[in-house]
Amino acid sequence: MSRWPHHPDTLSRRDLEENRMRELYAAAVDPSHALSDEQLSESLTTTLAAKPKGAGWWVFAYGSLLWNPLFPVAEMRPAMLKGLHRRFCLWSLASRGTVEKPGLVLGLDRGGACCGVALRLPPMLAIDELHLLWRREMVVGSYHPRWVKVDADGRELVALTFVVRRDHPQYAGRLPLAQEVGVLGSACGAFGSSLDYLERTRVALIAHGIVDPYLEELAARLASHRASQIVGQEESRQP
Repeated sequence: MSRWPHHPDTLSRRDLEENRMRELYAAAVDPSHALSDEQLSESLTTTLAAKPKGAGWWVFAYGSLLWNPLFPVAEMRPAMLKGLHRRFCLWSLASRGTVEKPGLVLGLDRGGACCGVALRLPPMLAIDELHLLWRREMVVGSYHPRWVKVDADGRELVALTFVVRRDHPQYAGRLPLAQEVGVLGSACGAFGSSLDYLERTRVALIAHGIVDPYLEELAARLASHRASQIVGQEESRQP
């Protein structure tokens, strides 16, 4: 029997503390697919060494960190990042899908711009919290951690964010919207469905006054698809 329930609410802090993300991917794919603690530590050390002088401890959230950061947030500010855009461009083989039926999660891909939220870590806790964040975001090494400049209501901030690696095996590229809808409407993994991931992200952005046309289009298409399915089921029951 699996250690992880099929439909949990979502990823928890305890999952990160007990390194379950790594165990999950090691079991779902193979042990070498997930980065070791040593590799994660090396990646974090390299990223911290590249931290611009004078930069604070901000993290630019554009996906699940918006609604489930799992770290203490001292301050949050809506922010815009130019040169990168939010896209369902990363296959999920365990957390929001399976190897047999991959799901999709968001990544930042090159081009355009992205409206998200800058989250500030308490400085005294930052390093320890980043170790946990690495266990979450860098579990299979599918992102490049980068320090980027964001515009937060006219104030320029330097924030850490995670940009998709185009050379990673789980990089999905730019899929047709119809294919994205099909995947998001059906895939489910150890920490919930791809559809739940979309809805939570969309609602969290709206709560910050941000409406993402791309996410809204996906949600509208999924709602229409579900409505069509219900109508079809009802018609099939009629004598």
